[in-house]
Amino acid sequence: MIVWSVIFALVIFLAFVATRMAARNKDEEGFHDTGLAILEFNRAFPHEAIRQLQATADGQVVFVRLHDNKAGFMRNMHRHFSCHVLEPGRVRVVSSETGRGLVIDFLDHPHHNGVFEFASAKESAEVSLWLLGNYVADADLALPPTERPAANNQ
Repeated sequence: MIVWSVIFALVIFLAFVATRMAARNKDEEGFHDTGLAILEFNRAFPHEAIRQLQATADGQVVFVRLHDNKAGFMRNMHRHFSCHVLEPGRVRVVSSETGRGLVIDFLDHPHHNGVFEFASAKESAEVSLWLLGNYVADADLALPPTERPAANNQ
């Protein structure tokens, strides 16, 4: 009876230790490994070529710069990854109070709205430029014809 009690106590102890270690690893999940982010985004969008990645400070979101200056993002949803290519003109961006982050409103995906903090202000500025390039719709890039010639053509 004593032997069975000791074995039972060891099994309970090992289960407790394994549960604690699994919980610790779960907290550390994220996109700190850019290889995982590349694989997951390419699985969702196999015809999009990735140019550059930028992860948030907590590693839960990665912003993606694509080959044709489009932008995308990935969010860790604990059991899966949510990947989206952002359509031009469908994102609103404002700098956060800390200066190291962005407050982003996704018009097509409002459940992903929020404040995204980066490790530095430089990284935040880089992502805001990607989103700014993606923010302007192609129709808005074309300038209307002017009736008067420019000053240097007179």
